[in-house]
Amino acid sequence: MAQVTFSPPFTAPSETANQLRSAGFAVLSPADVAAWMGCPLSDLLALNADWAALPPDDFLKDGGRYRRRRHACFMVQDGQAQQVPHRAHWQPVEYNALHGGMERWFAPMEPATVALPVWSQLLAALARVSDAVFAAQGKAPQPWFVEAHQFRIDTEGGIGRPTPEGAHRDGVDLVAVFLVGREGIKGGETRVFEANGPGGQRFTLTEPWSLLLLDDARMIHESTPIQPVAPGGYRDTLVVTCRRGAFQGADVVG
Repeated sequence: MAQVTFSPPFTAPSETANQLRSAGFAVLSPADVAAWMGCPLSDLLALNADWAALPPDDFLKDGGRYRRRRHACFMVQDGQAQQVPHRAHWQPVEYNALHGGMERWFAPMEPATVALPVWSQLLAALARVSDAVFAAQGKAPQPWFVEAHQFRIDTEGGIGRPTPEGAHRDGVDLVAVFLVGREGIKGGETRVFEANGPGGQRFTLTEPWSLLLLDDARMIHESTPIQPVAPGGYRDTLVVTCRRGAFQGADVVG
C-alpha cells in the first residue's frame, strides 16, 4: 500500500509570529527559515555533519536503542546567547510520563558547533519570535532559558520512535522542531493538536531545515514511528525549547 503524506502548511517568514498567535503553531520552509534567521541556508546545511557522530541515548525506558542525542543549555536576552554550565535535562511526569521525574545527563553539544555564528543566529531568532508572541499576551520581556537537543532516530532495530512518550507538551513556552535530514525511511509524520480543543493537523517534514514552531501551552505534538525503506535509514532533528523564568526543574536539578 502506498504511503499517504500531507504537505506542510508553510507560513511566510513575516507572518510567523502572527501565525503562532492565531493558530498556536507555524511551519517554515528551509529557504524561509534561513531568511527568517538572516543567514544563508548553506550555513545551516553545514551543521548537518554534526548529527553523524551523536552518542547513544542511554536513558530510553522502553528498552530501545534507536535514539542518539546531544544536549546543551543557554540563556538568551537582548539578542545575545550565552551557554550555561552543562546540566541535566529534567521534566515532570505530567509532561513526560515515560521519562519524567528523572535526571538525564546527555552528552553535551560539541563546542565547535555552538561557537558558530549561525548557532547564535538560530537562538536569537527563536528568542525574537518568543518575545513577539508573548508580548502580545501582555508579558514583559525576560531572559529565555533555552535547551537544545540534537536527535538521530535510526531504524537499525526495525522501527525508530521520534516521540516514545507519545503525544505530549514539553512544559515550556515555545518549542522549535527543525528537520535536519531524513534518509531511507518512511513514516515520521508530524501531528499537532489543540490542547483544549478538537482541532489538529498532520503533515510530513521532508526538506532539511524545515521548521515547526509551537506554542507549547496551546498545542500537543508527536511524530509517528519511522521504518526503513533502505539500509541505514534515519531521521535527524534539532529540538530547541524556550522557557520563561528558569530552566525546567531548576528547583529540582542543580
